[in-house]
Amino acid sequence: MHSSERSIKDYLPILPMGGLIITVQVLALFLSTPMEVSGMKTFEDPTQLSNVIYYMGLILVFTLFVLIAIKKKMKFIISFLIYFAIISTLYYVFYALFTLLPPLSGFEAIVSILVSVGVTVLLYKYPEWYLIDLVGVCTAGGVSALIGISLSVIPVVFLLMLLAIYDAISVYRTKHMITIAEGIMDLKLPILFVIPKHSKYSFLQEKVKKGEEREAFFMGFGDAIMPTLLVVSASIFIHTTGGNTYPVLGAMLGTLAGFVVLFVLVMKGKPQAGLPFLNSGVILGFFIGVLLSGASIT
Repeated sequence: MHSSERSIKDYLPILPMGGLIITVQVLALFLSTPMEVSGMKTFEDPTQLSNVIYYMGLILVFTLFVLIAIKKKMKFIISFLIYFAIISTLYYVFYALFTLLPPLSGFEAIVSILVSVGVTVLLYKYPEWYLIDLVGVCTAGGVSALIGISLSVIPVVFLLMLLAIYDAISVYRTKHMITIAEGIMDLKLPILFVIPKHSKYSFLQEKVKKGEEREAFFMGFGDAIMPTLLVVSASIFIHTTGGNTYPVLGAMLGTLAGFVVLFVLVMKGKPQAGLPFLNSGVILGFFIGVLLSGASIT
């Protein structure tokens, strides 16, 4: 069908998908202060561009390892890595949250471990789409906050530019990112946001044959995490008499603008690299906000 009604219905998923990105950004902003106070910064000097090389190296090594594991059909290794990353990130998220609760003073670490393990076990036993999305928001928000407080604005912008280029190459040229996405989806691993196309959808029961259309939309956690790094970094490292509201808000609105363009292209039926659109949007929105606020990013 090509009616206007059908077209509007087709584009409705843009609302929950965009909502997930904004939710991740709001959570990351909320977590950034307690994480910074708790000393969770990765680097002593967040202004060094060499920190970017460290993160890019980790991403490349992890990608290579996952590709090898998929090719060798070592599913258990991929699953272990993903769930270990989830439980580790959830620990930092819950620790930061529990430091805000005076009754838990002194017991934050123990309680955080127990809750993180419990949530991860539940996710492993019952990876339904709504649980994946809920844990995904917490995980993406936590990672964004941890890295965002560890890198100042210039290194983050540099990192986002490199990641956009890498994502474009990995999707349009080498296509290895598509291979990874398909392999992980086949394993039902929780690293993708799931937005059902109808109310009876079940991620656990979905069985898609080659060439068939899936019953849900999917968006990688990384598409929410990467632009959020700049949102968090702007909130932490931009200091002006007028505040950092414009740079932070500009980055958030820029992310949404990039996402809208990306979604429209995805709806045409071809796989798209998300980061070139999302990262470009967040960087452009951020700099517009900086100009409006008169802030300095040096």
